[in-house]
Amino acid sequence: MTQALSTLFSRTWIWSFIAAASVFLVTIVFTGGASTVGLAQAALTFGAFSVLVGLGQMLVITLGPGNIDLSVPANMTLAATVSLKVMNVENSLILTGLVVAIGVGIAIGIGNYALIKLLRIPPIIATLSMSFIVQSTAIWTNRGLRIKPPSWLADFTTSSTGGIPNVALVALVLSAIVWYVINRTVYGRSIAAIGQSIRAARMAGIPIDGTRLVTYLLCAVLASLCGYLLASFSGGAALNMGTEYLLMSIAVVVIGGTAVAGGNSNVPGIWGASLFMFLVVSMLNTYGFGAGIRLILTGLIIIAVIMLPTTRSAGKT
Repeated sequence: MTQALSTLFSRTWIWSFIAAASVFLVTIVFTGGASTVGLAQAALTFGAFSVLVGLGQMLVITLGPGNIDLSVPANMTLAATVSLKVMNVENSLILTGLVVAIGVGIAIGIGNYALIKLLRIPPIIATLSMSFIVQSTAIWTNRGLRIKPPSWLADFTTSSTGGIPNVALVALVLSAIVWYVINRTVYGRSIAAIGQSIRAARMAGIPIDGTRLVTYLLCAVLASLCGYLLASFSGGAALNMGTEYLLMSIAVVVIGGTAVAGGNSNVPGIWGASLFMFLVVSMLNTYGFGAGIRLILTGLIIIAVIMLPTTRSAGKT
């Protein structure tokens, strides 16, 4: 028993779940247990959106220092806007809208890596530049309109199956797929090797450019899928709908135990961190903090947790 607990607590991802459970209990105690089920379902629902963007960002960060995708918010907005316009509230076009959203993600992923590879500029600059282009395209496409999603899609994203929100089930399935890809495929071993040492990976014959291209593609596709689902859940696309997911996508990766230096990813931790971040915001709301104070405290918590691994590493050297 002791050995099992020791093994469990040695897993980096467990601490994000412990933090989430602690915040959940504090919130429930404060509210007298009146909102237990509702809070749990809300955490799973909104946490699922953070999981989707977090999974993609995790893959990119695993590639090693300097790899990050800042085009996630704009990607979500454009994918949501274009797919809703294509579906035009028609249930028969739901699948078409999904394909269009994924196509937007593929195009953005290719564009991101093209800037990185062809112009030889750092990923942070390349993806930031792409985000401006994509956001401008979204503004031009949206033109102030708020098109509603098809009724079937809206019902699916706002409903539950067996007490679990459908969007959470989608995120769970995709998480399982990503976990399998990372731990059981050549591609997964390749991104880990590149993150640990790109020079050694190149000498081992790993296709560096191909692997990095696929990684940025996957990140973009997951972000576009998140935008598609989020717009359907919220009743339409908004130009600022992806804003909060920029820092969130990075925070849940780091809080979840993925190495900032690359070479090591952690899918379960993404879930714990996503639930933790949502519950922190909910707790601040419960205690009656104003919007301004709530945003400041949330930002400070994110920054503190992101800096913690770096501080620990510095202390060991």
